[in-house]
Amino acid sequence: MSNLIINLLNLFNSISLDILSLKISNSNIILSFNFVLAIILLIILFLVKLFANKSIFKHSLDIDAAKIGVGGQTITIKPNLHDMQVAYKLWVEVSTRKIGMPIDFEKDVIYEIYNSWYEFFKLTRELIKDIPISKLRRSEDTQKIVNLAIDVLNDGLRPHLTTWQARFRKWYEHELKNPNNDGKTPQDIQKTYPHYDDLVKDMKEVNKNLIYYRNALKKIAVGKKGDKLD
Repeated sequence: MSNLIINLLNLFNSISLDILSLKISNSNIILSFNFVLAIILLIILFLVKLFANKSIFKHSLDIDAAKIGVGGQTITIKPNLHDMQVAYKLWVEVSTRKIGMPIDFEKDVIYEIYNSWYEFFKLTRELIKDIPISKLRRSEDTQKIVNLAIDVLNDGLRPHLTTWQARFRKWYEHELKNPNNDGKTPQDIQKTYPHYDDLVKDMKEVNKNLIYYRNALKKIAVGKKGDKLD
């Protein structure tokens, strides 16, 4: 079918005709319309629009869900243009927050990381809700991207947040008011959390999975051309 489009474009380019022409003869105005050429042009426009969301413009991507922490299956996605836009928006959110970047526990503050994760949780839900239901019903690949995003929230982020966030926040806020911690940096204070090693171990695993998710979103959005993107 792609060859048909090319042939039609070549044919259209080789024909030196006007769709609409206006002539004046003997004080009469003659308006003529070339139906054949108009039909050819409409066919070309229709096929270009049709195939814009079909496989000839797509790249295929295999995502190892186990590396994101949301299962053990491999997900194959052939995104259309709308899917790429959704993936790009999610990629931007992951990339501009402390969620898809390596955590440095010597410099990063866990309390602020949780704030960033919470905001990402809310924004992801909003992006998913903004996807038109007509596109969601029409495309299995769109459904895969949505399901993957939901799984990342429910199976990737939620278990850690449920286990650690509330307890750490309560402890940390209390410790900030402790006179014994005057002059200490947030990084020094967080290291005194009674379950610090276990929390960090779990957070590192979540962070590793989210970095893989970030890279997968980039590949969905821009394919191999995204290698130059950070």
